Amino acid sequence: MSKNKQIVKSYYENLWNNHDKSYIDKLFDDEIVFKGSLGVETIGKEAFETYFDMVSVAIPNLYHAVEQLIEEDNQVVARAWYSGRQTGKLFDFEASNNKIRYNGASFFTIEDGKIKSIWVLSDLYSLYKQIQ
Repeated sequence: MSKNKQIVKSYYENLWNNHDKSYIDKLFDDEIVFKGSLGVETIGKEAFETYFDMVSVAIPNLYHAVEQLIEEDNQVVARAWYSGRQTGKLFDFEASNNKIRYNGASFFTIEDGKIKSIWVLSDLYSLYKQIQ
């Protein structure tokens, strides 16, 4: 597996699935640009960490199952399934205690061994149906 794919794999396994926030510093460029499918855009590690904390409170057992990684030059695309249970407020949606499962794709730009940007697209229609 290439270095860039390993970086993306670590993003999912260590940061999201193991909730190890030390990987924000290990993996991200200082000025990371994150555009999430939930309508959130952040710039910088601290802003991303705020987003990460919000999602982790709303869906504490959120799991990212990566099904495919595709790489071209300094770009990596990941296709994944997201699953968990919404036990906290997620934006305007109160805790439903419902199990959720929806799919998405993330587009990573990696420079000098660090994630420079992430753009996430996902099936929000499915997610919203499950948490309302």
